Amino acid sequence: MSALTNVTICRTCGVESDALSPQLCPICADERQWVPDDGQEWTTREELAAEGHGISIEEREPGLFALRVEPKLGIGQTCYLAQTAAGNLLFDVPAFIDDEAVAAVAELGGVDAIVPSHPHMFGVQLEWSAAFAGAPVLICRADADWVQREGNAIWHFYHEARPLPGVSVHRTGGHFPGSVVALWTGRDGTGVMLSGDSIGPVARSGRVTFMRSFPNYLPLSANVVRRIAASVADLDFDRMYGNFGQQISSGAFDVVQSSAERYAEWVSGEHDDLT
Repeated sequence: MSALTNVTICRTCGVESDALSPQLCPICADERQWVPDDGQEWTTREELAAEGHGISIEEREPGLFALRVEPKLGIGQTCYLAQTAAGNLLFDVPAFIDDEAVAAVAELGGVDAIVPSHPHMFGVQLEWSAAFAGAPVLICRADADWVQREGNAIWHFYHEARPLPGVSVHRTGGHFPGSVVALWTGRDGTGVMLSGDSIGPVARSGRVTFMRSFPNYLPLSANVVRRIAASVADLDFDRMYGNFGQQISSGAFDVVQSSAERYAEWVSGEHDDLT
């Protein structure tokens, strides 16, 4: 484990940056995010630590742990540490790290591979990598230009990757061109999808949704949503975890397919008579 650095972090999205104080965060200036009305604000890991930020860890099921920054920072995502016999995957990345978090994750077996589902989830990915012997950070090549802090640990892939035995990563596109989901095998032998923002479980049980921008309510087209559903149609999974703590405890494969068709029908005007 290496010493933590005082990296520059955007307060709105929580993504680390190479620059000390850039004029604007490109990730937040994009139409899928936002820059606060009072302007861009940057912070550092040391400032956040002084404000009392830390990492909470909760077991969601055997071998799968949810990591969150408390109090909320940036987007406020839930990140997942998935254990395998060959090492651990960190899927989506917290916007903060400290010695206590490193020690707690080390107790769970550490981090052997890091995968952000899309640029909003880059967090302080190189800091987490450095804390665990330079664990590779796998980023879909379609989203490579969004990386705000480059490093030797960053690896690129195209459509699929297998960062660890028993874990696969699949490009779905949609929210970002390089948006991905991860498939992990649970302790019961069942396939589990970690969906990021590609496919989002919603409040109503047994439904998911698909969006270009969640905070700005920008939809995707019927064609794109059907394409996303097709991109996971050959995957074997029954449970799903979203990146804001949502969960589908069973039947997730059928939920994705039926929800995609329902969404596509609405955005293509098939149900306009009901409005």
